[in-house]
Amino acid sequence: MRVLCKRSVIVLGAVLLMTISAAAQSEEKFKIRITPVPLDGSMRAAVAGFGSATATLSGNKLNISGTFDGMPSAATTAKIHRGLATGVRGSPFLDLTVTKAPKGTVSGSFDLTPEQVQYLKQGKLYIQIQSEKAPDGTLWGWILK
Repeated sequence: MRVLCKRSVIVLGAVLLMTISAAAQSEEKFKIRITPVPLDGSMRAAVAGFGSATATLSGNKLNISGTFDGMPSAATTAKIHRGLATGVRGSPFLDLTVTKAPKGTVSGSFDLTPEQVQYLKQGKLYIQIQSEKAPDGTLWGWILK
């Protein structure tokens, strides 16, 4: 009886370890370099700053966490956008939480659709932070491997 019980514990432990290992392997990490949005020369005084963030995809759950600094005015909103391709701007579809100041944090946690997961893996998603002086976007960063 004791041998059977020991074997059951070993088998249960192995199954648990495989489950944890599979979950860790399915987690994908992405980096985000946050820089000024390239606009015309007249916006140079209103568009400045820098930052970085990380994104983690676990299944269809996307978690984003980062910081920014050096903006000429306070951040107002931050969103995730989908571009047609990496480097090509597109439409926003998710709201991020952002510190309403010239420096702070940006974060969010979302359940993505299968289509949105594909856009992420194809490098078509980016974050954009808008500010008081640049409501069309001050900083942006592509979510890339």
